[in-house]
Amino acid sequence: MKKVYSRIESITGNVIAVKAEGVAYGELAEVRTRFGASLAEVIRLSDDLVSLQVFAGGRGISTGDEVRFLGHPMKVSFSDSLMGRIFDGAGEPRDKGPTLDENLITIGGPSVNPAKRIIPKEMIRTGIPMIDLFNTLVKSQKLPIFSVSGEPYNELLARIAMQAEVDIIVLGGMGLKYDDYLSFKDALESGGAMSKTIMFVHTASDPVVECLMVPDISLAVAERFALKGKNVLVLLTDMTNFSDAMKEIAITQEQVPSNRGYPGDLYSQLASRYEKAVDFEGSGSITILAVTTMPGDDVTHPVPDNTGYITEGQFYLKNGRIEPFGSLSRLKQMVNGKTRSDHRAIMDGMIKLYAAYKDTLEKKSMGFQMSAWDGKLLKYGEKFEKGMMDLSVNIPLEQALDRGWEILADCFERQETGLQTKLVDQYWPKKTA
Repeated sequence: MKKVYSRIESITGNVIAVKAEGVAYGELAEVRTRFGASLAEVIRLSDDLVSLQVFAGGRGISTGDEVRFLGHPMKVSFSDSLMGRIFDGAGEPRDKGPTLDENLITIGGPSVNPAKRIIPKEMIRTGIPMIDLFNTLVKSQKLPIFSVSGEPYNELLARIAMQAEVDIIVLGGMGLKYDDYLSFKDALESGGAMSKTIMFVHTASDPVVECLMVPDISLAVAERFALKGKNVLVLLTDMTNFSDAMKEIAITQEQVPSNRGYPGDLYSQLASRYEKAVDFEGSGSITILAVTTMPGDDVTHPVPDNTGYITEGQFYLKNGRIEPFGSLSRLKQMVNGKTRSDHRAIMDGMIKLYAAYKDTLEKKSMGFQMSAWDGKLLKYGEKFEKGMMDLSVNIPLEQALDRGWEILADCFERQETGLQTKLVDQYWPKKTA
């Protein structure tokens, strides 16, 4: 029988403090007020003083209200009934569907033992040339999408969710505007991907503590499906909102701040989520794509800076496109040698020529005289941006490779591409009469 505490020592914002014994970090409690009951989570232990973050906020709580500890951490229901459903950060239905309470699993568990992991070796096709061709996404990879506010990163995630060749999509939204939440929902429903998608959404108006739970709930569910043999893609947006929620709670607890006010364990907190990416031997996999917005387009901001040390590359979304310079999938070499014989050559050759195009643009802006070669590069750059970089382009990898050869043939002579003669002879488009 759980003990009930009827005296709250202090109330600071959404955090309350109670003197109690035998309580564990992360344990759930129920706070009963005259307005009803709310869940709370233990976020700090100091001798016998227990601090709890109240899900519904501190408004309406008085020092004489009751607190009852439940004896277990946050849990979420796991079953095939989750498919096509939308929940909030506490695991409660947002879609007016039935509440699920069977087969409860604990969230926020440890990362998978490295001995149980296998080396990544399979690509995930997305239909986006700047990913499939130039920075291939690999099963069990963990990659951030670095962006700034105003870029279409949520639209990009929705497209990936609809097109990625995986068994299950788990979408975790943190601090979403309500319009963004509806856009995700509408896009997935109209695109026919909702049936294989599970959404855990925290909006900007929801309690802060629920924002912190979204990645843990999403990854706990993903891990169970992966152990059942499913390839799961976890899409998270936005990890900067997650980090800001951590900072808000740390300030409430009067913790000594670190860089720009963020808690000192920011790196560990981010790493514990990203390291959930795994490919199980003889079973399924978890792949993580997470948006990280950069305030002021500052890559040295603590959130993207720490993220860069944890993940296996990054995608840079700038001016509505995935930038080829700065974007990097460090695991692409594990798979793009197994796709088609010209994959690596086209990838390297086209980016090299695009870099030359950028140099030519700079020369042109400074008033230098343009040579015939510069004219070819300018034509190539425009075709590359329209045919490859535009996010509206949706073609399979093989078609993207063929398009790459077509763009090269339209702009250059065979010998000007710098590609191997053997590959040029095999793939150079045949001119039609």
